[in-house]
Amino acid sequence: MKKSIIIAFLCFFGSTQINAQVSFKPGLRVGANFAHLTQTDDPNEKFGTRTDFYIGGFGTLNLSKVYALQPEINYSRQGAEYQYIDQNNVRHSYDIKLAYLSLGLANKFKFDKFNFQVGPTFDIRVNDNKKVLGDTYNDSYNYYDDDLTGIDLAFFLGAGYNFTENFGIEARIKKGIVPFDDDFDSTNVVFQTGITYTFK
Repeated sequence: MKKSIIIAFLCFFGSTQINAQVSFKPGLRVGANFAHLTQTDDPNEKFGTRTDFYIGGFGTLNLSKVYALQPEINYSRQGAEYQYIDQNNVRHSYDIKLAYLSLGLANKFKFDKFNFQVGPTFDIRVNDNKKVLGDTYNDSYNYYDDDLTGIDLAFFLGAGYNFTENFGIEARIKKGIVPFDDDFDSTNVVFQTGITYTFK
């Protein structure tokens, strides 16, 4: 009987301690994207880095002192600077703009003010275009490409540092696994760096 009481007390005490650590805090994140697309096997093609931005919101579910689960929704502008040399040795330059509504789930491992993040994202393309830059045939032609895929699945790895309970900085690398275009095997690669604000 005494053992049963002790076990019940320990279970109750443990559950209260766990519940005491659980909290939910919403927040915002914004920063710069340094994006490119993976290279193809064609030596006449090259994807360079394109700089843009991301902005979004998150909700941090703190499950313990060292672990949190963080659902996110972000708007992320990506793409690449694309160059191609044709058979006539004419160089064509394109600004490939890709924009996604990104649904992510970050697993955060916290160590004092530092944290490490890893997780997947499901990205839905919301806007895109290719603008010809300095093309010999047309210097200002814009068009939409119907061959561009509508989704991307990606994984990210990152780290963050909290200066206060509200303000922090973070950096991530995100790698997509779905080709951005039916005519290319290239996938999204994005380095993100920015700031976060967590509401109390």
